[in-house]
Amino acid sequence: MRTARCRHADDVHTRGTGKRGGRAVPRPATSHRTRTRHGARSASAALLPRPRRGRAAVDEPRHGSCARREAIILSVPEDSAETGAGPATETTGTEADPGFLSTGITPAEAPLGVTNPGGEKLPPTFAELGVREEIVSALAENDIVRTFAIQELTLPLALAGEDVIGQARTGTGKTLGFGVPLLQRITPPGERAAATAEGEAADRTKDVPQALVVVPTRELCVQVARDIAAAGKNLGVRVVAIYGGRAYEPQLEALRKGVDVIVGTPGRLLDLAEQRHLVLGRVKALVLDEADEMLDLGFLPDVERILRMLPEERHTMLFSATMPGPIVQLSRAFLTRPTHIRAEEADQGSIHERTKQLVYRAHAMDKVELVTRVLQARERGLTMIFTRTKRTAQRVADDLAERGFAAAAVHGDLGQGAREQALRAFRSEKVDVLVATDVAARGIDVTGVTHVINYQCPEDSKTYVHRIGRTGRAGREGVAVTLVDWDEMPRWKMISDDLSLGIDEPVETYSTSDHLFTDLDIPTSATGRLPLSARTRAGLGAEYIDSEGDHQGSRKQRGGGRTGRDSGPSAQPGDDDGRRPARKRRARTRTRGGVTVDAGSTAGEAPQESSGSAAPATGPEASGSGSADGEGTKPRRRRRRGGSRRRSGGESADGADAAAS
Repeated sequence: MRTARCRHADDVHTRGTGKRGGRAVPRPATSHRTRTRHGARSASAALLPRPRRGRAAVDEPRHGSCARREAIILSVPEDSAETGAGPATETTGTEADPGFLSTGITPAEAPLGVTNPGGEKLPPTFAELGVREEIVSALAENDIVRTFAIQELTLPLALAGEDVIGQARTGTGKTLGFGVPLLQRITPPGERAAATAEGEAADRTKDVPQALVVVPTRELCVQVARDIAAAGKNLGVRVVAIYGGRAYEPQLEALRKGVDVIVGTPGRLLDLAEQRHLVLGRVKALVLDEADEMLDLGFLPDVERILRMLPEERHTMLFSATMPGPIVQLSRAFLTRPTHIRAEEADQGSIHERTKQLVYRAHAMDKVELVTRVLQARERGLTMIFTRTKRTAQRVADDLAERGFAAAAVHGDLGQGAREQALRAFRSEKVDVLVATDVAARGIDVTGVTHVINYQCPEDSKTYVHRIGRTGRAGREGVAVTLVDWDEMPRWKMISDDLSLGIDEPVETYSTSDHLFTDLDIPTSATGRLPLSARTRAGLGAEYIDSEGDHQGSRKQRGGGRTGRDSGPSAQPGDDDGRRPARKRRARTRTRGGVTVDAGSTAGEAPQESSGSAAPATGPEASGSGSADGEGTKPRRRRRRGGSRRRSGGESADGADAAAS
């Protein structure tokens, strides 16, 4: 039986009074909840007996109540005869629901809902959950009709204004899980008063943000802003992405025109807020996407500064695929009696069963050759390769491009325009291999990614889950290949034990190993270079680059160039490829005896003055200059820095002593 747990993360502590929306919450007379050490209910109290089919009775608490929520059944037992495969009934119709295939949910795990012709139950639609018609129609234009499990559980609570901690696997629709309630909570420009209290026409350019979404990376910021704008386009909602690496002026101009939803990274948000360009005092709803990363030690100080700028009475939601216990406890300081929702089984892992995981012990000098074989597997679509360092990402991308593969790189040493160019080319399938650091491992959703390769072992289990979560999304199948070097074995064993993978000792594999070709269905004729007949991609050079306003400082591309761009000395400094212009050679002027000397003059030639007269010959050169054929000329003494000053200083000191005497 597939279930999803839904519980209050903070209702286990009875309080004398609490506040929710400015109202006092009375303390219940009695409490039957079980307390644990960390303030969470025990497993026996969290999952109580419930009916075998249909939705379990949910004790919905009244406003101000601390009643407990029971578990919600998302599907029926597999052995239920009533829901087995069979012909469609008259009440369900004879045509398949158009939203079933778009959700990517297979009949085996479709929750209760409307029955399709095969007899399987479908999840509810967005309209059935009370979403506005404008949002429903905008989603339907993108073939999104029915909800995923995390959306089905989150929307009823979030639409009611309750704080939520949402946790679900990667690729299960968490963006719409918080984006739809966000859009429904704000007031669109078309529904606001057309005139002020004084009778003057309202100035929509003075509108300040009503909702704020904070994300950890720039690429995720662009993606989330695009998804929210697409869902709210029929409402006329204005969504602006605020992130670093770009010029301030376009973002400031967008803010001056008025904005309803802000999606941004912490650094740039703080910059604009502290300069009084961004007003956060009227934000109604706050979302921390990838909350475990946002509440980590690196982002936590910035997040706390942002929270201090927001109103105390607000709707807050946290979402992530991985939510460790300490992060959940820390999040309670920012939330008001949140409900922690996990749209997965109690004993289910964080990785999709449809993702085939292969782990090989590979030598560092053979990894590129091994990767070239993997990239020639049959039925391979788009592929993402993850590395730990920026230099490794660029080197692997250059090596693959030299071997004929259409590859692009995304890492921190590239300008923001170059990073966005690579992602656009990857989404449009102009390149089919994207080599990236962990900057692209969080939340990036690209349709058609069939393979993920961990070129280097991830740092921890969370990074591993997010990396391979780029494939096998929305019910599709995927392949995850991890290459572990000998010195990475201890780290991999910790990951395997943490995720219960049971692959503590990966098999030793080389680019010529037979089991590699068998596991990934690689043709035996595959070599280390892509055949000319298979080089059908347009490449990175076919995608335009928008580097105007790039603010990347000295962190530009290193030597070697980026794939698909001019990287040799023929590239001009003005080329718009994100590289630092070539340094000009400094002009040097040599003087001898106060007279400028050409660089080509020989040691025996006397320097000529501009008037043509010879300079007085002094020093060792003068004694040997009378010889016409140069015989007997003494070699020129090597000039020593500061020697003349010491000599002149000594002579002047002797002269001063003589004058004093």
